[in-house]
Amino acid sequence: MAALPTLLLLALALAITTTNAAAQPTPPQRERLALQAFLAGTPHERSLGWNAPSAPSPCLWFGVVCDASNATVVAVRLPGVGLVGALPASTLGNLRGLRTLSLRSNRLSGPIPADLLALPALRSLYLQGNRLSGRLPGDLPSSLHHLSLSGNELDGEIPESLDGLLELRSLRLDGNKFSGALPSLSALRRLEVFNVSYNRLNGSIPSSLGSRFPRESFAGNLQLCGEPLDRPCDESPSPGVVIPPPVPGNTKKRRLSGAGVTAIAVGAGAGALFALVLFVLCFVHRRRRRDANTNNKMPTPTPTRGFTPSTAPTSGDMGDITSSSKEIAAAAAAAASGGGESQRSRLVFVGNTHKDGYGFDLEDLLRASAEVLGKGGGGTSYKAVLEDGTTTVVVKRLKDVAAGRREFAAAVEALGGVEHRNLLPVRGYYFSKDEKLLIADHLPDGSLSAALHELSDCSE
Repeated sequence: MAALPTLLLLALALAITTTNAAAQPTPPQRERLALQAFLAGTPHERSLGWNAPSAPSPCLWFGVVCDASNATVVAVRLPGVGLVGALPASTLGNLRGLRTLSLRSNRLSGPIPADLLALPALRSLYLQGNRLSGRLPGDLPSSLHHLSLSGNELDGEIPESLDGLLELRSLRLDGNKFSGALPSLSALRRLEVFNVSYNRLNGSIPSSLGSRFPRESFAGNLQLCGEPLDRPCDESPSPGVVIPPPVPGNTKKRRLSGAGVTAIAVGAGAGALFALVLFVLCFVHRRRRRDANTNNKMPTPTPTRGFTPSTAPTSGDMGDITSSSKEIAAAAAAAASGGGESQRSRLVFVGNTHKDGYGFDLEDLLRASAEVLGKGGGGTSYKAVLEDGTTTVVVKRLKDVAAGRREFAAAVEALGGVEHRNLLPVRGYYFSKDEKLLIADHLPDGSLSAALHELSDCSE
């Protein structure tokens, strides 16, 4: 009988606990359905456990964050979880209280849904490192603080309406296919991070941007000019602009005196004589050098530009490594000469490289601009940007490789056949007696060290 009051107390406590748990607020049913529809419409490589019995509320789901009262979803963070395919419309766009969305480093493709960019409370949007395409819409939420779309395939012009995002702190559009002129964005007084490098932009850099951000923010756009790039803008009339001829009647005819005619004749004769002497000297010099090269029987092909190194690497954790033009020139000359082998000046591509759009040869590689990314026990790595401005690769110059051509080729072919999302694929190689080069994809988001030590995405 004494145990009866104890059992009643336990039952009462359990009932109170159950009542309190049932009274806890949860996000509206439409937000749960929106999240489930997004996951159902987007294939993914790893299970997120959103339907597990241990997580009855969306606030307990992986990557989902609710506000303090668990009344609405304010953040969805799913970076690098293997999301594949197009972003489904009418899913995440129904999370009207969403402030932060991070879907970076996945394999999302296609356009960005318009309803996603119309969220009224959205502050931070991180979609970098995917395969998104199409144009960037002009109607973006004015509440945006951070917009990162780097490393995708977006094209078209950068909309001038970005100048209306007065709260914007960071804007990353690098590594896409944006074209046209660069808007001034002079109203973005709070902008601290800005990067439009490696696109297809043209024209002059607005002073409102060129005076605030370094040259790395504009690099890789071959038709951009002005400060801070070392490429002055051409002030001559643009094509299609016709300069009107002088108006008849306003030009005064002046006759030259006899002394003036004599001076012009003497000057023209002296100039012609000087040009003739210069031509003879150049002809003799070139013939002597050609004869010397013929006697030595050592023709050395010289690339037109070679690897032209930039001033310094852009990675923040590699500041102690600088570009070395001597090392790069040596690699270019050795690879070009090829040690006199039969497969001279030939790159060998492996794997599915041609399916991915690679189509360049050794000469294109030697004409690329380059910078040193790092030096290790296996050799030096260079970031090479080809002259077309759209292809960027990493060239690894190997050293101390004691292997024959067949062994080396077999090893690289095996590496090129390995496909895994956590491995950087080898795209090609060059082999000669004196030089071994490996060609790999370039990752625009920086080194592994930078990725490990970089702060995670966060909202304010």
